[in-house]
Amino acid sequence: MNPALYRRPSSVPVLVLVDMQQEYEIAGRPLALRGIAPALENCRLALDHARDSGIPVAYVRWIGGPLFQAGTRFARWIEGFEPHGCDMIFDRDRPSCYASPAFADAMERGGARLVIAGFAGEAACLATTIDGFHRGQEVTFLADASASHDLEDIAAEDIHRTVSAVMRAFADVMDTRSWIAGSAPFKPASASSKPSARQ
Repeated sequence: MNPALYRRPSSVPVLVLVDMQQEYEIAGRPLALRGIAPALENCRLALDHARDSGIPVAYVRWIGGPLFQAGTRFARWIEGFEPHGCDMIFDRDRPSCYASPAFADAMERGGARLVIAGFAGEAACLATTIDGFHRGQEVTFLADASASHDLEDIAAEDIHRTVSAVMRAFADVMDTRSWIAGSAPFKPASASSKPSARQ
């Protein structure tokens, strides 16, 4: 049990993993992201930190439309990113995670700080960040735990760098390791700091 979760409930972050679905990972698919591996590695770091620290995790996935039909392989979770029983899962059919009424209610009611990672940066992550800002929520975007697509003749790397810069008007933008270091109050107390039975 992490005492920080009780001491400062209003400041507990929620890690929001956006569209961790195979459509973005499988080469040749319409929404496949080139060079997705580094972003996935940072998503894994963020998820492991959240699980180790007792930080709540919310999965939001796109269900509907031609590319994300429920039950198809491409709508399934990327291997290694399957939710656990204690995680929140929300479905929506538009870019912003707030298109899910259940997500909007849970995040606004709890007043949590959203920490956003996932795909794609120029669509769902950007839309969710702006939506959260207008709803008065604090948002952090983990830029290196996301990736964007090419748009017309602009390279994906340039799009993602620009999107990350634009997001600074609406959110804190940082790298994953900096977020992990900065969310140290939510790390479990070490065994050595626990009182012994003799005390």
